[in-house]
Formats: sequence, C-alpha cells, structure tokens
Amino acid sequence: MKTPALSEPSRPVWDLFVRVFHWTLVSTVLLNQFVLEEGETPHEWAGYLAAALVVARIVWGFIGSRHARFSDFFPTPSRLLRHVQAMRAGHPEHHWGHNPLGALMMFLLMGLVIALGITGWMQGTDAYFGEEWLQELHEVLAHALLISAGLHAASAIVMGRIERTRLVKAMVTGVKERY
Repeated sequence: MKTPALSEPSRPVWDLFVRVFHWTLVSTVLLNQFVLEEGETPHEWAGYLAAALVVARIVWGFIGSRHARFSDFFPTPSRLLRHVQAMRAGHPEHHWGHNPLGALMMFLLMGLVIALGITGWMQGTDAYFGEEWLQELHEVLAHALLISAGLHAASAIVMGRIERTRLVKAMVTGVKERY
C-alpha cells in the first residue's frame, strides 16, 4: 500500500527565494570562473554577492518555508545511513525536499562559497595582500567548487531518474513532480 505522500503526483517544494537564490548563485559562480577577470572589481563584487546569497540562504534555512528549512532535511548519520541502505537495496526513499546526500552536497557547496568569499576578501587586505599561499588556497577552493557543482548537477539528473522525479524542472517551477 502506498503512503499518502507517495501517492501525490506533485507538490510545491521550492519557494521563490530558494529558486532565485539557486540560479543567482549558479550565475555568479559561472561568471566568476569563466567571464570575469580574477582580481578585478566585478569579480570581487560577484564573489561578495555569492557569499551574501549563502548567508541569506542560511537565515532562510531557519525561517523559510517547510522544505527550505534545515530541520526538514538535515543529514543526520541515521538519515544518511537509511538513505544509502535504501538506495543500495534498490528501493530509494522518496524525499519531497532534499535527500540526505543532496543536503550534504548543499552544505559543502555553501561552505566552499563562504570560504571563497573569505579568502577573496583576505587577499584585498593589507595583512594578506600578495600572499601566494592565500591565492593558491583561493584557487584550490574555486576548483573544488566547480568540481562539486558539476557533481551536484550530474547527481540531480541521476537521482531524478532513480527517484522518478523531475528535479531540475522543480528548481525552475518550484513544483516537484513524480512520474
């Protein structure tokens, strides 16, 4: 017998704030990596915007709509274990919001953006201006962010197929559909 939650073909999940946050963050990361010149003012401001977006998302994680709240999807060890075991058994759990692995990725991505914002800001201070180790750390973090973002995008496509949901479409429309 299906649970009531699984019998629903669709549900509004991602509110407007979450969707605008997501796609604006994607845009700032892509601009900074592929368009804007490192060390130039537009690059810096795009980085500050990305960091500010993450701070706003953290606040929204406590006061936002149901599926935006961290309490809805925080990846506890037991949630992670149950999710991985269900996937390995071929019976993936359905999550209207983030699944536990998706939540881990979200926290990793946000942490990398904050670390990039901090290391970028530090490079402009008198104390750290021209420090090669800091420039290298900033670059390593940028590469880690791109790799993680690529893995995130690929995972959204794969998990959408496994869970039979339209994850990418949901980040545009706000409605998660099962098929």
